[in-house]
Amino acid sequence: MSKLFESASQTAGPYVHIGCVPNFCGISDVYPSDLGERMVTDATPGERISITGAVYDGTGAPLKDVLVEIWQANSDGHYGNEASGFTGWGRQAGHGETGIWQFGTIKPGPVAHASGHLMAPHITFWIVARGINIGLHTRMYFPEDTAAHADDPVLALIEHKPRIATLLASREYDGMYHFNIHLQGPQETVFFDV
Repeated sequence: MSKLFESASQTAGPYVHIGCVPNFCGISDVYPSDLGERMVTDATPGERISITGAVYDGTGAPLKDVLVEIWQANSDGHYGNEASGFTGWGRQAGHGETGIWQFGTIKPGPVAHASGHLMAPHITFWIVARGINIGLHTRMYFPEDTAAHADDPVLALIEHKPRIATLLASREYDGMYHFNIHLQGPQETVFFDV
């Protein structure tokens, strides 16, 4: 009987963008637009917001081949309400020179947790790029919701309370938020094992 050996780990590699965001790569005859590019329509209720940011490695350099997906509830705190023109899911690639990505969406409402408590308004992020063997999960919370942060059951699980700050977006001005994700180093973002 022959012995089976574990195969080598795989990372996203240079072709993930061709498969996931072909229009971004200049391949325009696959889909009219990249899946996840647009999250809202004119009929979507809720406060329109824009989120920009970048993902940084341990040396402080932006990842230029990053692919970022977000999931979120609607403005009432519910998932899966596409009838309103809101997908609740988006996908963007980082800019090839700066690594910056941007999402146009709505501010989510508080979401019920299995414990019965409400989770503060948040957006879940999934990050993949070359060198990341398993997609990384984190969350972005809104700086103006500090009272809700104190009661959030997920934030309560974080042992080192000063690190919660790595999950807070900065509000640039009304409707515009900035959220950087750091993979390593003193500003390392909290990641969740889901």
